[in-house]
Amino acid sequence: MKIMLIILAVLFSLVIISQTYFIMATSETQPYQVIKKEKDFEIRLYPPATMATVAMNAKTYKELSSSGFRKLAGFIFGGNQDNKNIAMTTPVHMDISDSISTMSFVMPANYSRDNLPKPNDSTITIKTTADDYVAALQFGGYANDEKIKENTVKLKSALEASGVEYFGNYRFLGYNAPYQLIGRKNEIIVSIRWK
Repeated sequence: MKIMLIILAVLFSLVIISQTYFIMATSETQPYQVIKKEKDFEIRLYPPATMATVAMNAKTYKELSSSGFRKLAGFIFGGNQDNKNIAMTTPVHMDISDSISTMSFVMPANYSRDNLPKPNDSTITIKTTADDYVAALQFGGYANDEKIKENTVKLKSALEASGVEYFGNYRFLGYNAPYQLIGRKNEIIVSIRWK
């Protein structure tokens, strides 16, 4: 019995240490400027960024998250013309619709379309985004289709109540590895018209 308690204490300690590491680990995060904070959301300006994107027939978060992630991870973990590893950044962008959905990885700031190795997978495209004013709403825990829809409705209602004009699809941003259990961060964003 005493040995079992020691083993459980050691396992518990390892879980706490690993989760603390995941929370404290730093990876490059896509920069943005907070323009204004509201009660339920904030207005941000995202400067241009280089992204690797894959488009799929997926219609749900569940369908897009695993297959899209595998393709893009293959590219950054050496599946490119230079067999070069590219650092993982946050967040992962997902634009989920009823027809074609996309997943995008933001490339580290030291890469542009000109110096990024070409993907071996021809379904991956490299693009540079334009400046984008967005409204962002944050939520925690593990994301799923229900939580994404619920928080999309919440952001839409908050924008309409505040008189903020939005356009385009609502998009999901995920920040954490699947094995990070605590301190999870997710966001819903949508482009807005801002002067």
